[in-house]
Amino acid sequence: MALPNKVKTLLDNAQHLGDLKDCANYFYKWLSNEFSKQPVRNLINSRAEFIDRLLIKLFNDTGLAHYPELALIAVGGYGRGELHPYSDIDFLLLVNDTPNAEMTSALEEFVTLLWDLNLEIGHSVRTHDQVLEQKQEDVHFTTCLLESRLICGNHVEFERLRSHIVETPIWKSDDFFIAKTNEQQVRHRKCHGTAYNLEPNIKENPGGLRDVQTIFWVAKKHFHAETLEELINHGYLTHEEYQELLECLENLWNIRFALHLAAGRCENRLLFDYQPHAAEILGFGSEGKASVERMMKRLFRIMSRVREMNQMLLSYFEQSILPDQSEQTAVSLDDNFERIGNKISVKNPSVFFRREQLLVLFEHIADHPEITNIEPSTIRTMRQVRRRLLGDLQDYAGCRDAFLRLLKHPNGMGRAFTLMHKHGLIAAYLPQWRNIFGQMQFDLFHAYTVDEHTHKLINNIYLYTDKERKKEFPLCSEIITRMDKPELLYLAAIFHDIAKGRGGDHSELGAVDALAFCKVHGFTNSDARLVSWLVENHLLMSVTAQRKDINDPDVIAEFASIVKNERQLDYLYCLTVADIRATNDNLWNDWKNTLLRELYLHSQHALRLGLENPMDMRDQIRDKKKQAKQRLINLEFDEEKIDAIWSRLKANYFTAFSEQQISWHSEHLLKINDLNAPCVVVGEQAMHGGTQVFVYSPYNANLFSKLLTVIGSKKAQIQHAQVMTTKDNSVVYNFVILEVSGNPMSSSRAKSIRRGLEVILKDPKKKIRTKKNRSQRFKDFNIKPKVIVRPHARADRNLIEIQAIDIPGLLTKIAEVFQANSLHIHAARITTVGERAEDFFVISNTDYQALAEEHKAALQRDLMKKLNAETE
Repeated sequence: MALPNKVKTLLDNAQHLGDLKDCANYFYKWLSNEFSKQPVRNLINSRAEFIDRLLIKLFNDTGLAHYPELALIAVGGYGRGELHPYSDIDFLLLVNDTPNAEMTSALEEFVTLLWDLNLEIGHSVRTHDQVLEQKQEDVHFTTCLLESRLICGNHVEFERLRSHIVETPIWKSDDFFIAKTNEQQVRHRKCHGTAYNLEPNIKENPGGLRDVQTIFWVAKKHFHAETLEELINHGYLTHEEYQELLECLENLWNIRFALHLAAGRCENRLLFDYQPHAAEILGFGSEGKASVERMMKRLFRIMSRVREMNQMLLSYFEQSILPDQSEQTAVSLDDNFERIGNKISVKNPSVFFRREQLLVLFEHIADHPEITNIEPSTIRTMRQVRRRLLGDLQDYAGCRDAFLRLLKHPNGMGRAFTLMHKHGLIAAYLPQWRNIFGQMQFDLFHAYTVDEHTHKLINNIYLYTDKERKKEFPLCSEIITRMDKPELLYLAAIFHDIAKGRGGDHSELGAVDALAFCKVHGFTNSDARLVSWLVENHLLMSVTAQRKDINDPDVIAEFASIVKNERQLDYLYCLTVADIRATNDNLWNDWKNTLLRELYLHSQHALRLGLENPMDMRDQIRDKKKQAKQRLINLEFDEEKIDAIWSRLKANYFTAFSEQQISWHSEHLLKINDLNAPCVVVGEQAMHGGTQVFVYSPYNANLFSKLLTVIGSKKAQIQHAQVMTTKDNSVVYNFVILEVSGNPMSSSRAKSIRRGLEVILKDPKKKIRTKKNRSQRFKDFNIKPKVIVRPHARADRNLIEIQAIDIPGLLTKIAEVFQANSLHIHAARITTVGERAEDFFVISNTDYQALAEEHKAALQRDLMKKLNAETE
């Protein structure tokens, strides 16, 4: 469909800038209204036509048409005649020689008018020689020129330029192919090698528009092809694949077009902010998460198909363009498969009629580390067979046997599993996997779809067995080498999130699925129960470590009673570490590593003592004191002075801290002359996975709030807080803090925080500057605040659980409410999970007793009021 006549008339009759703006506004409204009425290809072609007419008009109106040597050339996507609503407009002004002052003035007027029309343009003014010089150095510029198109001006100069672009040997086919494939690899790495980010880039992600364009660019350079359809004649595409590629391209265009409309600007990342509006524009409904889920599943399935075709076609091109690739000798692997270079190939496509051979192919990949990929004709055959499958591969006994061999193979869950996932064979084998393929996770905690998160988890477990990575996770590596059946760990990983998106508790539903799978595949009852238990309890260790006091013997005893034995503890620990690392590339840090390791070691000790013989708290205190005192004596501190300091501290202090922390605190207390004066220490070396902040001060009810505000003003993240009073009415504060990146503080940052804390201790009334700015990324994650006041293990304490959106200054606001309610804070555990803050506080009233019912109700009401006000 061409431009509407009214747009043409408005453009032709425009006399000044205001008329052009009115015309542009009318056109964009028409473009938006037509999106639901006609194919997206028509609309992106229409915008290119509109821009053509606009540029020609301005070219004439500014007097550029008076220069016969000048050519106005569209390049890049605009050169293809494809412009989404707010796409950049890239063009080249080709001149014979350096422009004189008069032409320069006209060129500046031309460009300024485009800017005044709020158009995003990418332009350059070049002579013929300058273009060729840049083309020789810049493959990206060469690619843009491959898609060049004359808008108006000197036709002869344009054709001369095109002949140099396509035919000159500055960029030979092989060099161009290598450059573009390298460029694609870099682009994919920036997206972490996966299409399944929850906020995908429609252009840049693997399987995005750039992957389609890369196919076309290589074909255009090597075969001089003007359309993808020509690849059918060259024998690289079947007619069905060509139609599939067009269908995928149309779908990607639709989603990108809707994204531009939702964002109101040029935007290629489908951010959470835009997903609901884009889904509604695309006709997926206006039900919020449900609509987004439908749209994103469609998108991820499309990207998966594009990525697979991109790999297949580039492999075919490689064989044709790089001569040494076609001369490689085939090495037989068995009667059905052979290795050609680093790729595996079937000898006869009919071998896949025996379905188990689909899995045997991946067994060979596991057997031969030198095989890194699959030969393109074999990918094509697999795609065809996969689409003709009736039922699931696990329905075949031979396939079940092959899958179990792969599961138990030392390398089976490495590259072999990755390629099975990439080419849809896991989904073809396991029906539940199809349900989580492209399944969204609506939080900022997870960065990937459920299937991709699970794939990354399995890869993390596999890395435990890598000899070169042992130093990174020594405890996991040690455990997995002594594990009798690591395949059970992999199986638990496959099923741990398999039931997400179904409704209900995904851990319980997944445990049922895992048990059924084990029975069908002939696992013993004990092994099946272990896998099922791991799936049902896969969050247990993470929740315990991050939300409870793992120095409390009662917490350890409760956790150990659920775990029951060391074997289950080993499996659960390895699964938990891999799970957290697979959720988000920024989530794992030394603090979480330390928490989980300490929980594992404490629980292991408890299990070895026997659940019926838990370690007595007095024994624990005695052991810690002995080790801490020896450290201090080694530093030449007097034993009597050590005992004098410790006599001020209550028993709960010695249970709350490790012997390393106790000796560190004591070392600094022993160095000061007046224990009635405040003492502040900020560790310049990481301890227990984070930067330790220790404050010893006379009791002040307002002090906790002030300390939190100072630390927050320094843009440090509080991971953990301990607060406890001493026998002489002083108070001990210990915080574990990290940078926003998750790393411990540098020495200079530690000193800066210490100075800030010292200032507020000297002058508690001093005002602290804080910035209140809630991230726009959180606006679609309106988590309703929740406050629960529970009984504590101690009868004279209460436990308060607070869940809310993690806005800046949240802890300070909570502390202000505690202060207004005259509460003593005895301990705090601070946890941030993506956009959600989950904080736990142990508190008592002014008399150090548990709160009365009316006091609990008032506290809950005040906290909810404050949190609702802050998150609106």
